Amino acid sequence: MVARYGEAGPGPKGTVMTVSFEINGQQFTAINGGPQFTFSEAISFVVSCETQAEIDALWGKLSAGGKESRCGWLKDRYGLSWQLVPTVLPELLGDKDSARAQRAMQAMLKMASSTSRH
Repeated sequence: MVARYGEAGPGPKGTVMTVSFEINGQQFTAINGGPQFTFSEAISFVVSCETQAEIDALWGKLSAGGKESRCGWLKDRYGLSWQLVPTVLPELLGDKDSARAQRAMQAMLKMASSTSRH
């Protein structure tokens, strides 16, 4: 659903104010905040991926025209941040063996743009 600004503003009459949409059963509402409100890493979409092939496919699509980062993070062409996370990662980082959990964290932190998906 798209809602548009009317006579009262604050945006120009007829321009998009909000857009409501659903992704995988989750409802979202996006607001047209204008140039004074920009995207930052404080808000991101996290996508849990079962396989490396799934990560690679999503990475290729989402990073096209955007910017690759570290640890499974990227910004899409609109500047929105995404985290592509293997479903096993929380288990590895929370391992009862603290040395194993630390090794997993260190390996993840070393991942940079060209290696963040491999």
